[in-house]
Amino acid sequence: MLTTSEIKTFIEQDAMSRKKQLAKEGMRYYEADHDIRQYRLFFVDSDGEVKEDKTRSNIKISHPFFTEIVDQATQYMLSGKDGFIRSDKPELQAELDAYFNDNEDFQAELYEVITGTQAKGFDYMYAFKGADGKTCFQAADSIGVVEVRAKETEDHCDYVIYSYVDRIGKNNKKINRIQVWDSVQTYFYCQEDNGIIVLDPSAEVNPRPHTMWKEDGSDATYYEGYGFIPFFRLDYCKKQFSALKPIKDLIDDYDLMSCGLSNNIQDANEVLYVVKGFQGDNLDELMTNIRTKKHIGVDDTGDVDIRTVNIPYQAREAKLALDEKNIYRFGMAFNSAQQGDGNITNIVIKSRYALLDLKCNKLEIRLQQFLRKLLQVVLKEINDDQGTDYQMKDVYFDFQREIMTNALDNAQIELIDAQKQQVLITTLLNCASLLDSATLIQNICDALDLDYNEIKDKIPDAKDEAIQALDILDRISNNRDDDLIG
Repeated sequence: MLTTSEIKTFIEQDAMSRKKQLAKEGMRYYEADHDIRQYRLFFVDSDGEVKEDKTRSNIKISHPFFTEIVDQATQYMLSGKDGFIRSDKPELQAELDAYFNDNEDFQAELYEVITGTQAKGFDYMYAFKGADGKTCFQAADSIGVVEVRAKETEDHCDYVIYSYVDRIGKNNKKINRIQVWDSVQTYFYCQEDNGIIVLDPSAEVNPRPHTMWKEDGSDATYYEGYGFIPFFRLDYCKKQFSALKPIKDLIDDYDLMSCGLSNNIQDANEVLYVVKGFQGDNLDELMTNIRTKKHIGVDDTGDVDIRTVNIPYQAREAKLALDEKNIYRFGMAFNSAQQGDGNITNIVIKSRYALLDLKCNKLEIRLQQFLRKLLQVVLKEINDDQGTDYQMKDVYFDFQREIMTNALDNAQIELIDAQKQQVLITTLLNCASLLDSATLIQNICDALDLDYNEIKDKIPDAKDEAIQALDILDRISNNRDDDLIG
């Protein structure tokens, strides 16, 4: 069992790690808090000292490309309408739908995990028992999760510390909730700001087993642990850095170019007055006359020339366009503002999704590994509750990512397919005299995308039809003979 001083030490050391610093930076950019917000201007005075220039414009605007890129990939990964955890066994599929596909709570938590994984490089989800006795899953902010091992070289975690800000109390002090998980139970603590960590008085049972329940008609309390720490981590890549790393410098450069252009416009937004032969005492009187009286007095040789400053914006515009193009290219995202030649066919649309598809294909591999760990918990629970023996091989993943399409192209494709189907069926009917009835019907079913095995028993056999036809002809012939004899 960890002591409170050890818990505080682990949390403080982990917060200062390089991995967590990069995770915080990625989350900061996801929340549109870029480095441009700390940008400052300096100059060297006549004495050679460096001082901050507070007279010039210093506009600080964050351009949240990273927010769009992360949300775009998350939405694209989960864009399928029929779920992505599938099974060919109807009974098992109904259970999986209840846990995953049709569970809005799980979908929302998975959305948070995929978003956090891209923004921070890795994120967590943990399992717990709900009020109905079924396992539920909830996202855990990776910045507040600390994996504790007896030896750093071991893969197995002895403890997982999960800390988060519960609320802001009086005098803007943070009230932190801290959970320490092991393979059997969870310990609950609380902390005010960075003060002493104490046991959480609001926890009724502390430590609390992973699962607690009471059976009907009994006051006894039963408990059970998962037998492992139910925290599951999803990594963006092997080194656990976020999707920000390849494009951070490009985003910073875009912010700098854009804000620099805004500063130039702000500093040069007023005209310059060149006055010759001014009949007055000082420049204040000159500016007062311009603003209020709209005229100034000059002598016979005097003149007033109004000049403006031309801002060299073309180079900045070109650099901004180049940065934007590279941000979407190296961020492997879909650029909705990209302009083409106006020929927006399905092929063109798919080509614009190529980089996003590539990134999501890589993410899908790690997501499947992550979901397999969740499935192990769920399948064990289903087997224990229902006495079944479902295996991991009974479940597969089917991510159907949807993209926008050209409606005209879709209609033309459907028309061509319908025409092709009609020609094929007509050809089969023309060859009916050369084929037996079973082969003919089977080929027609293939053309119409029907299951031949489901309807073959409903089709009368050709020999039976022939026998029936002969019987009818025989009865007709007998009737004619009887008429003749009569």
